[in-house]
Amino acid sequence: MSVRRPWLLPLAPLYGAALAFKKQMFAWGWLKRSHLESTVISVGSVSAGGAGKTPVVLMLASILRHRGYAVRILTRGYKRQSDAISRVDPFDDARWHGDEPVLLAQRSGVPVYVGADRYQAGVMAEQAEPSEKLVVHLLDDGFQHRRLARDIDIVLLTQEDVDDALLPAGNLREPLEVIGQADVVILREEEADSLRGVVNGLSGATGKPALWLIRRRLSLGEGGEVALPTIPLAFCGIARPNNFISMLKAQGYEPAKAVSFEDHHAYSEADIAHLLQAARAVEANGFVTTEKDAVKLTPVMRDRLETIGPVVVARLCVELVNEKQVLEQLVTTVGRLDRRRR
Repeated sequence: MSVRRPWLLPLAPLYGAALAFKKQMFAWGWLKRSHLESTVISVGSVSAGGAGKTPVVLMLASILRHRGYAVRILTRGYKRQSDAISRVDPFDDARWHGDEPVLLAQRSGVPVYVGADRYQAGVMAEQAEPSEKLVVHLLDDGFQHRRLARDIDIVLLTQEDVDDALLPAGNLREPLEVIGQADVVILREEEADSLRGVVNGLSGATGKPALWLIRRRLSLGEGGEVALPTIPLAFCGIARPNNFISMLKAQGYEPAKAVSFEDHHAYSEADIAHLLQAARAVEANGFVTTEKDAVKLTPVMRDRLETIGPVVVARLCVELVNEKQVLEQLVTTVGRLDRRRR
C-alpha cells in the first residue's frame, strides 16, 4: 500500500467509521434519497481525483446523444467561486463554475448544470430542458453523492486506487469494498489483467458489477491548427500529473520540463510569469497542457505564454474496447428503466 501522508494514518479509521455511520443513516432512513423523474447514470470513483471520470462522462454523453437520448450532465464544480445552481455555457468563466463543468459544456454538446446539490441541479434541468425524447442524466463524480438516487452506478478503478489508503492518509474516499455495490466497473485496458481479480474478489455473490474496458489516448493538435513545439514545457494542475507526463512520453512527445500545480489550480499572473521563466531556462519553444487547465487560461494569459511559442492542448480521449457489447447492455438497461417509470 502506498501511503501519501503516513503521519495521518491514525485518522484513517476515524474517517472510515464516519463513512460507515453516514451510510447506515441512509439505510435507517434518517437521511433520504431524492429521485429525479428521468434516468440517472452516475460516473464516479473511489479516489479523490485523477481516475479519469470527465472523459468517460463525455464518451457516454456522445454515445447516448447519438442514439437519440436527451442527455443532461449534472456536476458539482469543485473549487468554483459560485455556490449557485445554474446552467453552464461553453465559454463561461471557469473560475465561477469550475474547470470541469466548463470543459463538459464545451465538449459534450449537451446541457450542463452545476450545483453542490445535484438533485436540485437535476430538477432545474428537467424544468428548463423539457424534451419529447427519453431524458438521461449523467451524474459526474456521483458515487459518493448518495442524496440523489441513481439507476446505474458506474465506477472507475485504477491500479493507483488499489495501492492507495483511505483519506486523510491516502486519497481513497471510500474503502475498495464498495466496488461490489456498483453496477459497472470501468478498467483501463493496460491495467485490466491485474485488476480483474481485484474486482471479482470484491463482487461477492451479487453477479455485479459488469466490467467495461476503456482505451485512452492523448490527441495533440490534430488537424494541424497548431504546430507542435519541438521543445515543449508541460504544465498542469490535475490530481495525477505523472499520468499526464507518462502519456505524453508514451506517444513520443517528451517535455523538456514539467511544472505541476495542485488539482483544480486557479492560474494567476504570477503562475504565468513562473511558467515563462521556466520555459526560457530550458529554451522551450512552446507549451503543452491539459484541457482542464486550458479552460482556466484567460486570453491575456494565453497571449503571454505564446510569446514563447504555441500552447498545445492535449485532449484525453477514451473509447470502449468492448464497444458493441457495452452499447447493447447500456441501451437495453436504459430502455428497461424508462418502461418501469411509465
